[in-house]
Amino acid sequence: MISYLVGEIVSKSENSIILDVNGVGYELFVSSFSLDSFPVIGSITKVFTYMNIREDEIILFGFSSIEEKNIFLKLISVSGIGPKVAVAILSGIKISELIIAIKTGNIKILSSIKGLGKKTAERIILELKDKVDIVGYENVEHDNINKENLIDEAIEALIVLGINKNDAYKMVRNNIQGCDTTEDIIRKVFQNLNN
Repeated sequence: MISYLVGEIVSKSENSIILDVNGVGYELFVSSFSLDSFPVIGSITKVFTYMNIREDEIILFGFSSIEEKNIFLKLISVSGIGPKVAVAILSGIKISELIIAIKTGNIKILSSIKGLGKKTAERIILELKDKVDIVGYENVEHDNINKENLIDEAIEALIVLGINKNDAYKMVRNNIQGCDTTEDIIRKVFQNLNN
């Protein structure tokens, strides 16, 4: 099993990178958060990996941090969650928010991730609630509890404005910092769309 690779990033696409390790190009499928946190093409970087071996294919999944790899391994331990679905989950929500949602049993946040239904969200909570550690995320939990209604209102407002649910969720999550009202969030979302 390959635990990690160190090499030069030679290309990035929507959901993968190619890493040149001593003349061998490894294609690694990554979450959108990992993709954003990897350095620019031409940089040397360390990528934590998971190798998925099936009858008809071998796929390498890459992670920018050991923390992301560990939560990925927990997700694929849930019945019905394969590696591709786990990466989709990690692309739809920050790790800290995912852990808080699991720990607090927040089905609404989990089922708002694209491709994740209510039953799967319930199964993730049921199987992982006692396996994820909230230490280090106490402030995030406090902020999430205080802002949950605000987030829901902003998402609903964006949906009414014609933005699909998954995009609305991501936009709100990416723009909530420093916002105290729904109007602040919506204003910030549209300011960033125009930039």
